[in-house]
Amino acid sequence: MKRAVFGIANSTEQAERIVERLKLAGFSNNDISVLFPDKSTTKDFAHEKNTKAPEGATTGGVVGLGVGGILGWLAGFGSLVIPGLGPFVAAGPIVAALSGAAVGGATGGIIGALVGLGIPEYEAKRYEGKIRAGNVLISVHTETSEERDQVEDILEEAGAEDISTTSEARAS
Repeated sequence: MKRAVFGIANSTEQAERIVERLKLAGFSNNDISVLFPDKSTTKDFAHEKNTKAPEGATTGGVVGLGVGGILGWLAGFGSLVIPGLGPFVAAGPIVAALSGAAVGGATGGIIGALVGLGIPEYEAKRYEGKIRAGNVLISVHTETSEERDQVEDILEEAGAEDISTTSEARAS
């Protein structure tokens, strides 16, 4: 059964170290997602992408000035503006969730996208609060229990917080 492992990194630097470890462990750039607030004054990232975001998240443009090397490796890297929440940087399958129908649900925004990915609503609310506070959400899609254990070990060793696993409803 496909499942997703989620965790919170305290900084983009910590998130980059985690993503690098996941990459070295053989996880695909299409299996790893990150989501964090766009602190454009930090000039950490620059990548222009447009996403289809018809139901709640609108497209963003340039994000900072220099793409973080390992985070730039992730698929679908771009900027989203979520009404009422502001600009966010997203990469991986979570981009589709934020851009698609999950955002149009009653809860909307990040919570709707996370619930659409299979996270229980109470956990999605907790994650949203952490993301809004400047932390980085990392999600990894796994196929086997061995992969899940490996991801959990990588997250724990890197000091990630709020690590959880959930059945996956992968965004199309």
